[in-house]
Amino acid sequence: MRRLIFLDNEAVQALGDRAHRKHQRVLVELDIAGRRIVRGLPVRVAVPTTVRVEAGWNRTSSAWAFASKLPIADIPLEAQHANTAAGIRERTGMSVADAHLGAAIQGAEADHITVITSDPRDIRRVAGAGALMSSSSDRSTIGS
Repeated sequence: MRRLIFLDNEAVQALGDRAHRKHQRVLVELDIAGRRIVRGLPVRVAVPTTVRVEAGWNRTSSAWAFASKLPIADIPLEAQHANTAAGIRERTGMSVADAHLGAAIQGAEADHITVITSDPRDIRRVAGAGALMSSSSDRSTIGS
C-alpha cells in the first residue's frame, strides 16, 4: 500500500512556527510517517508549491531551516495540475493553493492519502466527488 501525506497551509505554518498552537500536532503526524518509513512502508510526505508560497515557506530562508531539513517533497504546479486546479477553482471558488492541493490529491498515485489540514470541509470540496473520506479535527484521510 502506497501512502501519501499532504500538508495544507495551516499545517505548513504550524510546522514553521514552534509557537503555533498546532506545531506539536504536525510534528506527531510527521513522526508517525517517519516510523512507517523505517518499518519499510512506502510513505511520502509532500506539499504543493502554491501551498508553500501561501504559507510563506521559503526553503532558502534561515527562518524555515527546521522545516526545510525534513523529507517533504514539493509538488509543482505543472500543466496537468494547473488544468485540474483551474477547474477546481472555477467550480468551488477556493484559493489557488487549495485548488492545487485538490489537483495533487486527484492526480496522486497512492492507495491512501492523508491531508494534515485545519479544514476538512475544504479538502472534501477540492478532493473530488469520488474520494472516500474520513476526518478528524486536523486530518482528512482519503483512500480505499
